[in-house]
Amino acid sequence: MASVELKNIRKAYGSLDVIHNISLSIEDGQFVALVGPSGCGKSTLLRMIAGLEEITSGEIMIDDAVVNELTPRERNIAMVFQSYALYPHMTVAENMGFNLKLSGLPKPQIEQRVAEAARMLDLTKLMDRKPAQLSGGQRQRVAMGRAIVRNPAVFLFDEPLSNLDAKLRVQMRSEIKTLHQKVNTTSIYVTHDQIEAMTLADRIVVLNQGKIEQEGTPLELYKKPANLFVAAFIGSPAMNLIEGVVEGEGGGPAARLSDGTAIRIAPDRKVRPGQAVTVGLRPEHLTPGGRDGNALAGQTLLVEPTGAQTHVVFDLAGQPVTAVVDGDYAARYGARFEANISSEQVHIFDRGTGLAL
Repeated sequence: MASVELKNIRKAYGSLDVIHNISLSIEDGQFVALVGPSGCGKSTLLRMIAGLEEITSGEIMIDDAVVNELTPRERNIAMVFQSYALYPHMTVAENMGFNLKLSGLPKPQIEQRVAEAARMLDLTKLMDRKPAQLSGGQRQRVAMGRAIVRNPAVFLFDEPLSNLDAKLRVQMRSEIKTLHQKVNTTSIYVTHDQIEAMTLADRIVVLNQGKIEQEGTPLELYKKPANLFVAAFIGSPAMNLIEGVVEGEGGGPAARLSDGTAIRIAPDRKVRPGQAVTVGLRPEHLTPGGRDGNALAGQTLLVEPTGAQTHVVFDLAGQPVTAVVDGDYAARYGARFEANISSEQVHIFDRGTGLAL
């Protein structure tokens, strides 16, 4: 195991900067997810840590040693890609042990490591099969096993579940988390899927246009997003964002929406009268009926049953707003929908800077 530290990492292609002086410390044994939209630089950053991409400036340290000039093999990392990249003519056992064979490790040690990884990943009964005889999930487990047998200091995952269907993705998420709990190796995981990041990682780093927007635990990013970008990116369904203007101050500030609806704001928010703000409402915090918090109402535009829950989309100040309600709630298209939310659960962002207030 090892710690990983990035110091002022910059990557440029000619005059175009794609990674802007990123500094990040990852502790020994941590599972860190790099998330963000396509083109934000997360895969480029991972490839620089792996040694597959040159850095323009800065330092990458693994276990307190600068590795800028080291080859990927010399960095003692193992990478799991989106593509399984298995040799079709080799069995599962041969695929998992091939890199160890190339490194000259004695055959008994190779067999021992392969067998141990196979038990960990429930592949023991598949060792004589070839990739064509495996499902997508089984192939990805073999690719993970090939990385595990090397006993690396750091695991790097580059969107490893993107090729799997929805059910397999959920299953493989659980297997990756279980694997990390067993081996406790420092892991860096790249994904555009914030649900994967939330369920897998100890810490999440949100990237946008080659810069870090915010980093922290999944719950920190969910409960206290630093800005509008993080607020909109973290959470499923996404946070509702509505423009308003602050009225009142002290113990009773509120955000007035375009239709006249006033949404009370917690007194500790740093707002001022007349300030243009964006109000953030998490769908799961909007509860039907009641008058204990902010009363919101509008015509129901869409009803989406998902089983245990139902997503109700209703009109508020001319914008569609989503509420997550109990699956038994009888919502009807076109009917009036009433919901409330406590002032403490209302997020407020400055409309000009996008920063949380």
